[in-house]
Amino acid sequence: MLAAVVNIFKVSDLRNKILFTIALLAIYRIGFHIPNPCFDQDKIKSAVATRDTESALGRAAEMMQIFTGGTLSRSSLFGLGIMPYITSSIILMLLGEVIPALKKLRQEGQTGHKKIQEYTRYLTVFVCLIQGMMYMRVLGQFTYAGMHTRAIFMGIAGMTAGTVFLMWLGEQIDEYGIGNGISLIIMAGIVARMPWAISTLLENVDFSVAAPPGTVGPAKILFLLVAFISVVAGAILITQGQRRIPIQQAKQMRGHRMYGGQRHYLPLRVNHGGVMPIIFASSFMIFPPILIGQIAKIGTLGDSAFLQTLQGALGYRAYTYNVLYIVLIFLFTYFWVTVQFQPKEMAKNLRDSGSFIPGLRPGRRTAEYLETVMARVTYFGAAFLAIIAVVPSLVSILLGIDWRVATFLGGTGLLIVVSVSLDLVQKIEANLLMRSYDGFSKSGRIKGAYA
Repeated sequence: MLAAVVNIFKVSDLRNKILFTIALLAIYRIGFHIPNPCFDQDKIKSAVATRDTESALGRAAEMMQIFTGGTLSRSSLFGLGIMPYITSSIILMLLGEVIPALKKLRQEGQTGHKKIQEYTRYLTVFVCLIQGMMYMRVLGQFTYAGMHTRAIFMGIAGMTAGTVFLMWLGEQIDEYGIGNGISLIIMAGIVARMPWAISTLLENVDFSVAAPPGTVGPAKILFLLVAFISVVAGAILITQGQRRIPIQQAKQMRGHRMYGGQRHYLPLRVNHGGVMPIIFASSFMIFPPILIGQIAKIGTLGDSAFLQTLQGALGYRAYTYNVLYIVLIFLFTYFWVTVQFQPKEMAKNLRDSGSFIPGLRPGRRTAEYLETVMARVTYFGAAFLAIIAVVPSLVSILLGIDWRVATFLGGTGLLIVVSVSLDLVQKIEANLLMRSYDGFSKSGRIKGAYA
């Protein structure tokens, strides 16, 4: 491993790419310390310090911080993060399945991809304006006297420009750096919060015999370490897991030579949906508690036994909430795989290239087989995602640890960090192997586990 790290800096091209990527990520983190003008940062900090993090709105705000990498204690130019761009990409991806014009663009190769990227940028600006207005509606009470209107307009414009700048940084990393720029920006925001989580955990450590309830003792620390290592190992395994379908290439006679006849594999990922099902499910589960909480404030509805029971059932500590959360993860996993995985097109491409699955007729029969295998594999991927998503809640409830700290033991943030890190390591290793250097593993290139 150490030799591989040394080899990275021996290759000037690879070294420059890594240093360029690190420099842009440093710019990204510096930008979070640039506040929006006309806002009283001291008032915002004091208001955030006294907010209720256990309420539905508090949890929604904390979830937003995980993805943006920022903090609610200041009004930053990068307060929206890169999520408006991710939202726009998802919207266009889903619309591409129902709008023929977008679907045709996706099939036009690089030209169509560039056009879709252009539409994504325009939609990102629109999403930024909407989210910026919502953000400013919350922060509008913290402006300086006589500067309310000016602060709102400058805040929306500044945060929109900040997100567009982050989008540009991600594209520069894609072109001149290494790794996926947008994914690295999201990962950097998540990792930046880990020191806070560790310091918060250490503040509650008490090794005394008569430690009060709510503190963290040696047994809990040991359990958290083991749980963290186990969850990370499982996340790596499921991210790399593949179901390999044998593919046989048909033999062809050209002149006096026989070509083809080679045997290879078609890898189907166990976790084909990635982290998106958890994002969809967690986002969907945030709104019902907020809506019920707002309805309960209207007149005498707050005394309604039905509303109180429903509000308790949808609390993140409730059994009902976690069961619904798991069900939604399964539903969104299959939905996302249905959107991304196209067995008919895959079967058509295999037939056009002269390849086939042994024992299956090319065309419709091959497509049905691929769809059946993917449905079975997706079940295990969805089950693992459900376990990863519920682990933070279980740790928070059973051990009495702040749920904001427990989120680093699983859920969306951990999966993003693991998947992006694996992708980055594989790209660095590919660059090393291309230049006749050993990779990170002496046994060969890092590959996915398969069944």
